[in-house]
Amino acid sequence: MGVVEDARIDGIDLTPWGKYDRVLRAVYPLLFHMLDVAAIAGEVWDRFLTGGQRRLIAAGLGVPQSEARSLVMFYAGLHDLGKLSQFQEHEAYPWARMSEALRADTDGWHRIPHERASMHSVLQLLREAGYAADTSDSPGVRVAQILGGHHGRFLQVDIDGAAKTSRVNLALGGERWQDLRRRYFALVRHLTGATTVPPQVSVPAAVLMTGVGVIADRLASQRHYWLPKAQAPAFSAGEHYAQALKDAPALLDQSGLPRVVLPPASFTRVHRGLAAPNDLQASLIRQLTLAVGEKGPGIAVITDATGGGKTAAALEAARIFNTSGDTAGIAWLLPTTATADAAYDLLEQYVAAHRPGRAPVSLVHSYSWLNTAYTDHRLTFCGGSTTDEFWPEDHQAGPDTQRPEDRVTVPDGWLRGWDRALLAQFTVATHDQALMAALPVRFSALRMLALSGRTIIIDEVHSMTPFMQQMLTRLLHWLGALGSPVVILSATLPTRSSGELVRSYLAGAGHARRSTADLHCAPAYPGWVFAAAADASVTRMDPAAGAAHAARHRRTATLRLHPVRHPSHTDPDDAPERESRVERISAEITPVVEDGGCAAVVCATVADAQDTYRHLLNAFTWPDGPDSELVLLHARLPGHQREALTRMIRERLGRTGTRPTRLVVVTTSLLDMSLDIDVDVMVSDLASLDRLLQRLGRLWRFEHLWGKGNDRRPAWVRRLKHPRLSILEPTDHQGRTLLPPAWRALEPMIFPHATAAHLARQPQHTFTLPDDVQDLIEAVHGDATELARTTPVLERLHTAYQDRRSNEEHLSTLHLVPSPRHTHSLSDLHRQHLHAREAATRLGVMPRRLLPVYRTPAGTLTLDPAGTGLLQLDREPTPGQIREILQHTLPVPAAWVADHRGEHRSPAVWNNHALLADVVLLQHDITSPGAAVRFGRHTLRLDPVLGLVAQHGE
Repeated sequence: MGVVEDARIDGIDLTPWGKYDRVLRAVYPLLFHMLDVAAIAGEVWDRFLTGGQRRLIAAGLGVPQSEARSLVMFYAGLHDLGKLSQFQEHEAYPWARMSEALRADTDGWHRIPHERASMHSVLQLLREAGYAADTSDSPGVRVAQILGGHHGRFLQVDIDGAAKTSRVNLALGGERWQDLRRRYFALVRHLTGATTVPPQVSVPAAVLMTGVGVIADRLASQRHYWLPKAQAPAFSAGEHYAQALKDAPALLDQSGLPRVVLPPASFTRVHRGLAAPNDLQASLIRQLTLAVGEKGPGIAVITDATGGGKTAAALEAARIFNTSGDTAGIAWLLPTTATADAAYDLLEQYVAAHRPGRAPVSLVHSYSWLNTAYTDHRLTFCGGSTTDEFWPEDHQAGPDTQRPEDRVTVPDGWLRGWDRALLAQFTVATHDQALMAALPVRFSALRMLALSGRTIIIDEVHSMTPFMQQMLTRLLHWLGALGSPVVILSATLPTRSSGELVRSYLAGAGHARRSTADLHCAPAYPGWVFAAAADASVTRMDPAAGAAHAARHRRTATLRLHPVRHPSHTDPDDAPERESRVERISAEITPVVEDGGCAAVVCATVADAQDTYRHLLNAFTWPDGPDSELVLLHARLPGHQREALTRMIRERLGRTGTRPTRLVVVTTSLLDMSLDIDVDVMVSDLASLDRLLQRLGRLWRFEHLWGKGNDRRPAWVRRLKHPRLSILEPTDHQGRTLLPPAWRALEPMIFPHATAAHLARQPQHTFTLPDDVQDLIEAVHGDATELARTTPVLERLHTAYQDRRSNEEHLSTLHLVPSPRHTHSLSDLHRQHLHAREAATRLGVMPRRLLPVYRTPAGTLTLDPAGTGLLQLDREPTPGQIREILQHTLPVPAAWVADHRGEHRSPAVWNNHALLADVVLLQHDITSPGAAVRFGRHTLRLDPVLGLVAQHGE
């Protein structure tokens, strides 16, 4: 019989199963599932892939796009061919329904994972179809590896060993099974129309095709999709495939994957609060539009002071890149969950301002469940984050289970899964989520597919350590190979770093490094530069526009060092008395308390912030009460409390906020990148110069928008000539910089020491912004060799940092996937078996989640000392309960809770949930909620205002 006859009623054996429901005893034929995946893959090609992705795949196969579409469907449909093996015996009921002829032809077969069985069995079939399959990079071998990679990892094909035809046939059943695999192969090929034999399969194309297959398989595997088809099956393969093609569009619509084109909208409407583009944005819109129209996509670097409008410029660059149709959407990457939360609000507003019919915006980081703007009450019922279900089938869930049509940016259930959330057309994520694509973790191909096909905005690049920057260069190399435009943003990026990032992208786009070695690709400050992927040509911001932008934002600022005594250091008895850290803070804050204003005190550590808050609370009489005028914000507050405080501060001190008469915010490095606020006065502990400049950007941040003489500041502030950042330099009694031991883990010690030394050499302490920024950055964070030679201490610290940098770059390189050019076999991308939970995207011990709970006299646990948030420990929590639990957690160093005992372990019913399994309980007695709890040599307690208070003993 031929493929035409096999497609008809009773044409081919449909008893092998692909899906099985044990409760309903519903059996779904394997061939039907394979054809479902093929049909859905075609819909993914049409409506999810962008023009650039389709063109890249077609070029990578060496065939026209129409033929490439059929091949993608064909390969996706073959993914489960290996289930025609001993896999069929694993469920007794469907095995009993198998045809007698197949049941009797199993001599000698043995267990092989079905993804490996698919890879091995298809190799000979591809050879018979005309595919070359003699080397690791030949088309047949790479297609086989695509099938083997549909469960997340590319496998090695031993052509003359385990994948040899004789050994495969021996392991996977007798002649009837061999014949059925051949007929399934031929039928899927016939129905998808994939008759063309591609002359090649490039690595980037293989990665993208694997991602398409994974999406199609996951969509087709949803129980709500295949179960009705199993209960009322088609009579033939041809009939089923015809219906699958009809069903695929609606399934894709439900998933939220189809690409949308944002309707045109004015600059003012999409960038709320901006009447018109500033000079930098206007030059970018004008020049980049012409450059991209002529050269195509590439990489842009935008540098400007904090508050200068980089975000709006990046979104405009993304719009320009996406206008071509080769890309669609935005992935905005930020360093921390706090900055990602703030960016999510902005991107959601930006997308909604275009008034699309439907445009999901996803938030992807490990704490996204804590963001109430993202996980509002209408969505907490949805289990999409932990299962493959689309919408739950609980008919008692109530009216809130309806699709929330009133927010067009809310992602659907399917897009709220872990790695699936990256597939949303508009995404905000942490740097880590993207860097994982450059690591040999499971489903890295899906992450790479998610990142390609849209504009990638990488924000706050300067915050990356050398370990992370090494990973970023490899990711940029891949993005260049995939043709994805990239926008890099930074307020404090050394020239050397920006040049290396651009050259890495261009290397991925096919330009040898020796040809770009002398390419000057760092922008002026402030300014932007664009390097085209096609020919590595560079377009720069018009110097006249740059000068106008600098003039419009030019201001004078003072960075004044104040030597202080930190409480961690005790002066000798005979040393003269000198100013302590908290005394200097009090002196700086006194005018705010007496005459009004808004101030920020930025502390190096949480412990310093807690001590500072306590001191200010007792040192002053607060006219309207400390509850409304003194705020403590740091990372070791429970999630719900931290988010509420962050939103309150952003709303009161934001661009259009209702500024209070008096407010002092005591915080930590959370301020550096997560708070878009304006304060009148700022005091900061000593830190690296780039971090101080970030903090300086919050001083009088919106002055250029409000204009001189505005009444948003108190009279005493308006009389000042320019803003002043007071920097607290901890010193010993002889005036030498002496950093507390707790600060040494915050950043390399060379940077705060070099910052203090460089600022001490500036007698006026006054700088012109933005003119002096780049010189300041280069002096401390660029090539600091000259500065390091000034003192033996700096020279020693500089040498230690160079060694540390080399070590970090080496460690980072050990785990990176190879570049496409250096990938021979697809299995090279997964040489290391690295699990996502073990993959390090930054050095240091990963924190543990601590959950403060309170034990009642009855032995039950609650989330609050009032006893209202009772925990149900006898059954698995619902998604809504999970969110509530996570909102009460806070991160702590793993060493603090390493010595935890039985009462600190999470309940057994939480062990199967990825977000709850590693939670450590901080159990307080509800009758004495403030008592400390001991974990080995660490004692911890949760204070309602101070947050987690830690003490460490021997």
